[in-house]
Parts: sequence; C-alpha cells; structure tokens
Amino acid sequence: MVQAVHRAIHVLRELATATPRLGVTELADRIGVAKPTAHALLRTLEAEGLVVQDRESGKYQLGPGLVTLGNAYLDSHELRTRAATWADRLAAQADAAVWTGILTDSHVLVVHHAFRPGGAMQVLETGASLPWNACALGKAIAAFLPAERRTALLTGELPRVTGSSLDDPAELQAQLDRVRETGYAVDENELTLGDAGIAAPVFDRTGEVVGGLGLVGPIERLLAENTRQEHAISVREVARSLSRDLGAPRNAGLRACN
Repeated sequence: MVQAVHRAIHVLRELATATPRLGVTELADRIGVAKPTAHALLRTLEAEGLVVQDRESGKYQLGPGLVTLGNAYLDSHELRTRAATWADRLAAQADAAVWTGILTDSHVLVVHHAFRPGGAMQVLETGASLPWNACALGKAIAAFLPAERRTALLTGELPRVTGSSLDDPAELQAQLDRVRETGYAVDENELTLGDAGIAAPVFDRTGEVVGGLGLVGPIERLLAENTRQEHAISVREVARSLSRDLGAPRNAGLRACN
C-alpha cells in the first residue's frame, strides 16, 4: 500500500466518526502520525474539497467533494440501477418502503430507497450504513455468502443497536440456516424499536450474492399474522426477478449452502 494514501483514508474515516469536528492535534493522535504530517494531509484533502476547515475553531470536517464521489458511485452501481424499477413496484404492492443494500465489510450500505407510497413524511436512507447482524438485509446477504466469509462475519464484531439486536454467533448461525431454507430473512426491533424488515438475497450473473432487497416499516404492518407470509413471498419473488434481470442462473445461491 501507498502509506500517504492509507493515511489520507484514515483521516477521512476518523472525520466520518467525529462529532462534529476534529483539530490537527486530535487527528494526529488518532491516526498515529506527527502533527506536521497530519496538517499536510489535511491541507491536501482540503485543496481537493474532501475536507473543509471551520474558520472560527480551526477544526476540520468532511467536505462536499465526498458527496460528488458518493453520488458517482451510486449512479454507476448496476444493482442500484436495476433495482429501482423492481423496488418501486414492490413498494406499491406492499404499501411499504423498500431498501436495496450491499455488504461492505461488516455493514450493509443502503444503495437505493423506494419510499412507501403516500404523503407521509419519510427520511431518505440511501447511503446509510447498517450493522449486518441487526437488519434483515444483512442476514439475507450473509446467509448466501461462501462459508469462509460467513464465518468471518459471525466471529467478528456484532454490535447491539437495540436490546433486541442479535450478538450471539450461534443464534445468528441458526437464523442464517433458516434463511437459506426459506429464501428470506426477518428482523424485528433489531435495528429500530417498533420497526421490522423482511429481505431476500439478490444474485448476479456469476451466481454469487451481490446484495439484498427488502421491505422496512412498522412491525404491526409488516409482521401482522395475516400479512407476514404474503409480504415474505412478495419480497422473495421480486428479489428473484431482480436477480434474473442481473443475469443470475437458476441455481444461484446453491454454492453458499456447501
């Protein structure tokens, strides 16, 4: 790796988790470099618009250039592009919001958000990063990963977002086994209290899982006894249609069961 690039990325990641800004000395301590080195990194990133300096405090925060890069990534992502029509169709059919996500390290990145139909106030979640173990999307994807990758996720950090979030590897493994049998995953109060999710995996032309698609909304709407199975079937079928749109073979996902 190029050390300067690695350090610059480290700076950006620290600023992404800082509240709300960090000074040169604080950043130097966090990334383990001398203060002049941290200052040089910040000035270079500032010149490219990736960080900005607050004139009053002298501290730094993420800059608008990152928005351009992030949007370019989303706009060029094939799964997001292909998912838009299918997600809108599912949202209308189920009268609920639909998220499409991909796995990045141990988190799910929401790459597309189709709003629930109607005029209710809703917050766009595109770009949100969610712990894989606390959402249906993450479990739907993880269940169909190669065994080695699944094991890495299960033995890694398992954050508890709410009191219902699962952090027991054995319990999560049992859930992943059920997901491979049913073709869909469920979360209940695990990401947000009062909310639930139902998601299914999406595969590409290689037959590998590349993401997930699912419904999100209030528990009483998604998991009611008279609608839960209907929602699950709809999610699974739309995810299969999206997979076919991506060129997935009929046996997609079977490799992960070995």
